[in-house]
Amino acid sequence: MDMRERLNKRLKEAMRDRDQRQVGTLRLINAALKDQDIALRGEGRTVGDAEALAILAKMVKQRQESARAYEEAGRLELAEQERAEIGIIEGFLPRKLSEAEVEAAVDKAIEETGATSVRDMGKVMGALKGRYAGQIDFGKVGPMVKARLG
Repeated sequence: MDMRERLNKRLKEAMRDRDQRQVGTLRLINAALKDQDIALRGEGRTVGDAEALAILAKMVKQRQESARAYEEAGRLELAEQERAEIGIIEGFLPRKLSEAEVEAAVDKAIEETGATSVRDMGKVMGALKGRYAGQIDFGKVGPMVKARLG
């Protein structure tokens, strides 16, 4: 079952259960996917599962930043709402890789791309993003790749 089918199935279940928070979050996900579909219409294609995972990962990151900002401003109820949305979105993402799995993935990407210096970092990061979207925190992986190549 592809991402959209799972999303629509879960949306129907949430509507049946009258879970307004889930319904709202799932509709936001659908809207983000449709926006990207419209942007890609000129190319004659739609959002694939890999692109959908990247969109979901971006949505999680946005909500994490919002939750942090709400906490700093003392708006704990809004921060909690953002965290609830993160939980719903993460239900559609593949599991996060462990530290050892991330290190192995970085080593494999370096080997596959033939990277030898920091100048090749873009190739390595591109390979990782294509294969592990939503499974790796790329903010933490960047310095790891740089250290191995530098």
